[in-house]
Amino acid sequence: MTATRIIPATEQEISVILEMIRALAQYEGLSHEVTATEERLRKTLFGPKPAAEVVLAYQGLECAGYALFFPTYSTFLAQPGIYLEDLYVQPELRGRGIGVALLRHVAKLATERDCGRVEWGVLNWNQPSIEFYERLGAAPLNDWTKYRLTGEALEGLAVRNNNGGL
Repeated sequence: MTATRIIPATEQEISVILEMIRALAQYEGLSHEVTATEERLRKTLFGPKPAAEVVLAYQGLECAGYALFFPTYSTFLAQPGIYLEDLYVQPELRGRGIGVALLRHVAKLATERDCGRVEWGVLNWNQPSIEFYERLGAAPLNDWTKYRLTGEALEGLAVRNNNGGL
């Protein structure tokens, strides 16, 4: 078995990152939602104000998976945190410890940065991932519901006047 190397992604790996994002979206049945481009990834990940970090998992010369994450903050803990936006391993390479290696890398960064937690979301139907996370000691936050503003709803709220009502 080939050893897994986890490395911070560089701007030269933009095409690999986009390929991984598209593979994750395909696995989740959400390919139709991917509008990311190499140029937008270059700007948002490696521009003057990076919004997130990416690490890549390699087995030999093949990119086996990736993790994309960004900083958060907990007022209750008064500590920073990390939100794991994406954790993906190529289907044919699962079961080799690559996902654990990626998550361990993010957990190590979190402890080095004095973070109080690492959080992420998982689709309700994704039982293999749910079982994987629970084996690692992660607990679901069943009392919380995630909300999202996007597209027209986001733009509409941003321009709505402040008359006190919606």
